Amino acid sequence: EEEQWQKRLLERVIEKAKDIQRGTGPGQMGPVIDGHSWNKIQSYIQQAQEGGADILLDGRSWQQPQPQQQNGQGNWIGPTIIHHHSKDDAAIKEEIFGPVLSVYKASSWKEAIEIENSNPFGNAACIYTSNGACADWFTERFRAAMLGVNVGIPVPREPFSFGGLYGTLSKYGDMDITGDGAIEFFSNRIKVTTKWILPKEASAGMNNGDVVDKANFAGNM
Repeated sequence: EEEQWQKRLLERVIEKAKDIQRGTGPGQMGPVIDGHSWNKIQSYIQQAQEGGADILLDGRSWQQPQPQQQNGQGNWIGPTIIHHHSKDDAAIKEEIFGPVLSVYKASSWKEAIEIENSNPFGNAACIYTSNGACADWFTERFRAAMLGVNVGIPVPREPFSFGGLYGTLSKYGDMDITGDGAIEFFSNRIKVTTKWILPKEASAGMNNGDVVDKANFAGNM
């Protein structure tokens, strides 16, 4: 029954991805930024395929590369879903920055958490579940700074900001790289201490009767 549920879930994801239209209009998916990015994404898909992974949905059919972009057509690559048989595939471990979804069936919760926590980025992790105990088990063990339960991109709301975890590649200094932490990271605090001594005639004008102003700033004592 569990395998049937997993199969139906994957089939549904593929159906949804197939429905995505190429274009720049509302609800459509546009091209990647340039030919270099196009080639990089292509190489991850090709490498996974040559390593024995199954390409369940191949977005390489959308277009051949346009490295010069002189005709204005851009560099198109469609949604791609890869079913991996090795957790060491580069497409699983590295950031592709393209419309590629990697799927790997872990043998246990322990293997799943080991895969996540071996990643050097430590930026975000999430779990989809209807069981609160399962959610607690994973969120207590994830080695990442932004955690989601039934939220795929768990970027927190204010006053918390996007950021990583100590000991990973996504942490910069002592602060998160966005929000008020970014101000601290990219700027210097300059402290200015000043002392102004008023002229005698100005100081005398602020006295009350015979009271002598001993203040070194523009105010009454």
